[in-house]
Amino acid sequence: MATILKHAVPKSEVTASLAQVRETVTGVIADIRARGDEAVRAYSEKFDKWSPDSFRLTDEEVEKIIASVPQQVIDDIRFVQGQVRTFARHQLDSLREFEVETLPGVRLGQKHIPVQAAGAYIPGGRYPLTASAHMTIVTAKVAGVPRVVACTPPIHGEIPAATVAAMHLAGADEIWLLGGVQAVAAMSVGTDTMRPVNLIAGPGNAYVAEAKRQLFGEIGIDLFAGPTEILVLADGEADPFVCAVDLLSQAEHGPDSPAVLITTSREVAEKTIAEVERLLPGMPTRDFAEPAWRDHGQVHLVDTLDELYALADDFAFEHVEVLTAEPRLALERMTQYGALFLGEGTCVSFGDKVIGTNHVLPTRGAARYTGGLWVGKYLKTVTYQEVTDTDSQTLLGRLCGRAARVELFEGHARSGDVRAAKAAGDELPWNTA
Repeated sequence: MATILKHAVPKSEVTASLAQVRETVTGVIADIRARGDEAVRAYSEKFDKWSPDSFRLTDEEVEKIIASVPQQVIDDIRFVQGQVRTFARHQLDSLREFEVETLPGVRLGQKHIPVQAAGAYIPGGRYPLTASAHMTIVTAKVAGVPRVVACTPPIHGEIPAATVAAMHLAGADEIWLLGGVQAVAAMSVGTDTMRPVNLIAGPGNAYVAEAKRQLFGEIGIDLFAGPTEILVLADGEADPFVCAVDLLSQAEHGPDSPAVLITTSREVAEKTIAEVERLLPGMPTRDFAEPAWRDHGQVHLVDTLDELYALADDFAFEHVEVLTAEPRLALERMTQYGALFLGEGTCVSFGDKVIGTNHVLPTRGAARYTGGLWVGKYLKTVTYQEVTDTDSQTLLGRLCGRAARVELFEGHARSGDVRAAKAAGDELPWNTA
């Protein structure tokens, strides 16, 4: 049995907040469907105080913006994108197209075809999240997507130069200074100035996530995402200071970001709580981190590592940091997580910013059925079939006729009958002509 040393707010409060978000997003999407660019501009003015002549940046504007970015920032962007690109290429190499002959003259095959247009949403607003450009655009380009539309909002009416640089260096074909629901809706349904895409990827706030949820089906999405989550797993050897620092590293994403500690040590639990309270007042991002910890932070004390891993799987969190004596045991014991960060030498922030794995990961329990964004998300795995041997055509035609009639699908059966008739001269009693 776990002992809860720190509780989060009741789930009912979170549900009530989401209902308001859902209603707002529904209205915005409907308005953009009806009024297109006019509505997009109105919402950009309302939410971002941003209404340029064109939301799409020209090549000249992009070059001018990049020239304003310090060279060290450009060099760092190139390095990190190299890490992301390398990992994505290894993912692509793990996928195999094949063709196999299952019967004489019967060839079945599998191909991977990139989606033809992808939308990349790079969050902004308060923070210029350049790393999201790496994750969404670089990965799409490695997959072979020919058209990538990238959207990011202005920050307090200013162009986020480093983000624009990251979008361009990642390979974006179109760069739009447009954020929020209006960006997601415009990419999804299209307007007079923006052609729609086939799939949208990228993190965002609750409104962006809800927009993707509502538009899913009309377009593809990477995954359903909510507030950033971190789960720290610690035994008695873990450093409470490290636990606290890493919990707060994700709490600063937003006031609704859950930060949870599960530990086998009461001492580690209590000292971690104390360290969090000590560090919070001095954090520049305290206005987000403090309510996140207050309302959504949790600390659970368990007796054994078996209980620790079992409870961790129940959470099915986005990020799971394993600060135990044998962190790689988590690879064997856990099945429900977005990404694992093994040992004190690794941290979630590495995954967010620099290490090369993708940081667009499942939240709100979605890790029970999906992993995060990867190169395969931009690919459609399709199949093809070919029958060239008359004996196989006969066999399959007769079999199809029998199997289809068991299901009362006479039309299907007749298609099979015709193949057997063409190949072996079978009679077609239903053809009275």
